[in-house]
Amino acid sequence: MSSPVNPANAAGARTIALVGIDGSGKTTQARLLAAGLSAAGLPAAYRQNAGGRAWFGRLAAGFGRRDAEELLGRRSMLLLESLLRWLAIARTLLRRAARREIAVMDRYAACQYASLRAHGAGPAAERRARLAYRLFPRPDVTFFMAVDPEVAQERIVRRGTDHESLDYLAAADRAYRSMPEFAEFVVIDANGSPDEVHAAIEAALARPMALPGRRRLRMRTLLLAGVPVVAGAAVLGWQLAESF
Repeated sequence: MSSPVNPANAAGARTIALVGIDGSGKTTQARLLAAGLSAAGLPAAYRQNAGGRAWFGRLAAGFGRRDAEELLGRRSMLLLESLLRWLAIARTLLRRAARREIAVMDRYAACQYASLRAHGAGPAAERRARLAYRLFPRPDVTFFMAVDPEVAQERIVRRGTDHESLDYLAAADRAYRSMPEFAEFVVIDANGSPDEVHAAIEAALARPMALPGRRRLRMRTLLLAGVPVVAGAAVLGWQLAESF
């Protein structure tokens, strides 16, 4: 039986992020957590911050290509993924500020840094990404969904919408664990059933926790900083990021 969410603890967090490798259960648990917080009387909403890799993977399959990188090239896909995730997070934070809700984030900036590392991008690419994402405040709580790569691959196969090699999943797991942010993550054993993992997350939220010092999100700054990016991505459409 899951531990009840402590409203006092959860209410102090405006942004809760779930990160981890593909197949770790981020989407399932983010949806469950948002629903649980709402049931506890807190204004919470699930927000997806995908980078479009799965969508482009399906597009690539339609053209007879193995994956998005084969369709677009590795560097182009990483650049596009970074851009789309930036747009998705920016919109999520603007919504959070306008609606004064608790945003339960399905992925966050750390996911992009891990993707760059796992796909073999150089240090310069990660530095540029960190400079662009530096505008966003770090989450109040970040749950790292720790799952064995073999378990993650089995889940990906069962859902039947995409595929990932065991080597890549292991590389992605190492990438997350090698980042300086990892020391601040709340590690959740995500190998169990959805109910078991959800109970572990709720138990973590039920415990008193020290929230990080907040860097205030200035909406004007966010909008101004986003103008060049949005202009460059206009052909993709603002709604495109949400559809991934």
